[in-house]
Amino acid sequence: MLFYRDGEKRYILHPAGLEVGSTVISGEEVPFEVGNAMPLAKVPLGSQVHNVELVAGKGGQIVRAAGASAQVMSKEGDYVALKLPSSEVRLVRKECYATLGQVGNGEVRNTSLGKAGRTRWKGRRPQVRGSVMNPVDHPHGGGEGRAPIGRSGPVTPWGKPALGKKTRKKNKESNRLIVRRRRRSSKRGRGGRDS
Repeated sequence: MLFYRDGEKRYILHPAGLEVGSTVISGEEVPFEVGNAMPLAKVPLGSQVHNVELVAGKGGQIVRAAGASAQVMSKEGDYVALKLPSSEVRLVRKECYATLGQVGNGEVRNTSLGKAGRTRWKGRRPQVRGSVMNPVDHPHGGGEGRAPIGRSGPVTPWGKPALGKKTRKKNKESNRLIVRRRRRSSKRGRGGRDS
């Protein structure tokens, strides 16, 4: 939690390595220290940033997950190229703000919840596999014993393709800002759950 000089209090994403009692500043001419926010035009090449704006003044929209950081790759005209955690390289306008450093709490992915009740405390209800349902409840359901899916690929409970189907619009306006696409996810055929 931040304590402003005027007495106001605000929450921010906790940058890794920021200690209690540290001072963070946001602006054009601020020291190059973890937790400070500045326009991408002022960030040195190769630096790690997080909580990056996509529209100047709107607030951070990308690279906000625990342990995430993007790397400033190059600066070309009005745009700065960022390498995102997904390995996608994307152009962002140079006046957009970003916070220096990496998001903290990166070890949260190693947490073992230990029991089903702990996920219930978080508000998550049990997930039942489609293959153990009846045909009336899910397209994967039914059959004798452990039956295969019985169609060309896994589907959602409503019959739409699942796991690997591209959902991004072909002619999305921001497609021109993507220099290199993210690496393909290999969820299919990995022994994962069928939904």
